[in-house]
Amino acid sequence: MSRTSEPRIAAPFSASFPIRSLADIRRLEETPLEEALTVRSTYEIFRNAGAAFGDKTALTFLRTGNPADEPIRWSYAELLAGIHQTANALHTLGVGSDDAVAVLLPGCLEYHLALWGGAAAGIVQPLNPLLTDEKLVSLMTAGRAKVLIAYGSDAESGMWSKAMRLRSQVPTLTTVLRVAPHDEAPGSAGALPEGVADFKALREREPDDHLVSGRDIQASDIAAYFHTGGTTGAPKLARHSHGAQVFTAWASVNVAGQGSSDVSINGYPLFHVAGVLPASLASLSAGVEVIIPTTSLLRNKEVLANYWRLVEKYRPTSLSAVPTVLAALANVPLDGADISSIRYCRTGAAVLAPELAARFERLFGLHVHESLGMTEMAGISTITPPGVIGPAGCVGFPLPFTQLRIVALDENGNASDRDLPAGEQGMVLFKSPNLFSGFVDPADNTKAFTADGWLATGDLGWMDDEGRLNLSGRSKDLIIRSGHNIDPKVIEDALGAHPAVQLCAAVGAPDAYAGELPVIFATLVPGASASEEELLAFTAGRVDEAPAKPKSVIVIETMPMTNVGKIYKPELRSMASRKVAATLVDEACAALGIDAAARPQVQADGENALKVVVDSTAVGAQAQALQGQLQQALGRLPVKAQVVLK
Repeated sequence: MSRTSEPRIAAPFSASFPIRSLADIRRLEETPLEEALTVRSTYEIFRNAGAAFGDKTALTFLRTGNPADEPIRWSYAELLAGIHQTANALHTLGVGSDDAVAVLLPGCLEYHLALWGGAAAGIVQPLNPLLTDEKLVSLMTAGRAKVLIAYGSDAESGMWSKAMRLRSQVPTLTTVLRVAPHDEAPGSAGALPEGVADFKALREREPDDHLVSGRDIQASDIAAYFHTGGTTGAPKLARHSHGAQVFTAWASVNVAGQGSSDVSINGYPLFHVAGVLPASLASLSAGVEVIIPTTSLLRNKEVLANYWRLVEKYRPTSLSAVPTVLAALANVPLDGADISSIRYCRTGAAVLAPELAARFERLFGLHVHESLGMTEMAGISTITPPGVIGPAGCVGFPLPFTQLRIVALDENGNASDRDLPAGEQGMVLFKSPNLFSGFVDPADNTKAFTADGWLATGDLGWMDDEGRLNLSGRSKDLIIRSGHNIDPKVIEDALGAHPAVQLCAAVGAPDAYAGELPVIFATLVPGASASEEELLAFTAGRVDEAPAKPKSVIVIETMPMTNVGKIYKPELRSMASRKVAATLVDEACAALGIDAAARPQVQADGENALKVVVDSTAVGAQAQALQGQLQQALGRLPVKAQVVLK
């Protein structure tokens, strides 16, 4: 195929006018989408940006969290050249439009070559490096990955050793490309094994000004596989089309008003849609300078400790982070740092606690704007634009050309077909141009969509009278006490107002009679102290509804988190279940006169399951009686539980 199929150069994305109301969204929709958006692929985005911005800085990589250290910078022209070389190198390795290129990298410049060069040659498949080998093999096998681009060091999550182990376990994998750490001395890696090549050396042999494949990428072509739901159970592979990702970039730029004078710090991991699409692709489509804060991103303690000094040096115009990171930043004093460059502060991934929002505004003068994004909608669904001030939980306006419904829940907590009026809470449903193309495994699509084709998000929310979506939580996180649905956010907002509380999360603890009883876990602000009794009384006094008043507050050292900074409620539910079961064990042992030292421990046995091992030697003649009592007591709980003798 000749080079005549290269797309024509068009203007980069830019905001048409400021968005301040739903009427402004409707004004955007007055131009038909096929006229407003003619770009078909992410490759075209980078062609357009490279032509428009040339030597302007696209990516700035911070080697360390020390503001005095000099970064590594790539221009838009250099980024485009690297994307061409990467796509061409993958083409020489036999990667075609239906082949997956898996990526196992930390935060680094080369991740952007893998993402956008991989999508120009085939289908890019970013991987969470903290998943087990078994899950990574499952994902790569499901995606039929042909090439793996991996970090050549174990300094970040043991990535290189993991890549070497994966080589022999994925049947479709033919080549591993090693990305050298930025501070590695040339030639120090030594000889590479057969089937492993140096990423930089391979791509630098390729042309940097066009795709040698001559590929004419269509909007319907699949650009990426993103995994979702991999923290528990089997991960699912969501397919993103080029058109869906392009729409995310275009809509984000228009609604959030990004432009070439902006600078952002992208601390989201690049295996996650938030870091790849709204935080990277959208920004780069409009000429924004995107800062990568070290390979460890915002997990780097030096970056967090120096965050405001880094803001002072690099002058970002926006701040974007998940609520748990905002909570950590709230503990970092300004110490006189000039952060006046920040004009827009934004969060997503979890509902923002009102107290955290108020604390951030009080400490830094920054109102936190919320957005809603999800893997199944190419990273973004609603945005609260700059200049629009909403209460905590308000995630803003639906994107242009997007349809949104709020429907009542059925008796199983799923979406019904009954629409609810503004102000009433139900499940959020979407149809949109950036809707994903379904999962790789068709069986996974069953629960994702309603019978009439709407995406069932699992999010609970309502529409306010300004046309903005407000979220309260997830349907699966509802606490159901004797058939009464309790919104955990009510409890979390109550306890979150206590000055000693850093983070908190409410879950249902299993109960033999009520099914679930609300309990809440909390971590404290460093240096603060408060008893669980004091916190329980404080919370109960602020929760009006009697069934929602928590039965206990449990203070823990650290809050369990997912790899993208969300509070991991399945672990909290497991902790709550173990605590309830441990109380039953203590009661049974006390009734039988069994010494405390011999009492069996309660273990998690998978998700929503418990295991108690009774040591016959320690317990003695009472072992079988204890086993019987525990089987009876634990059997009343709405969790799987087994009691075994050893």
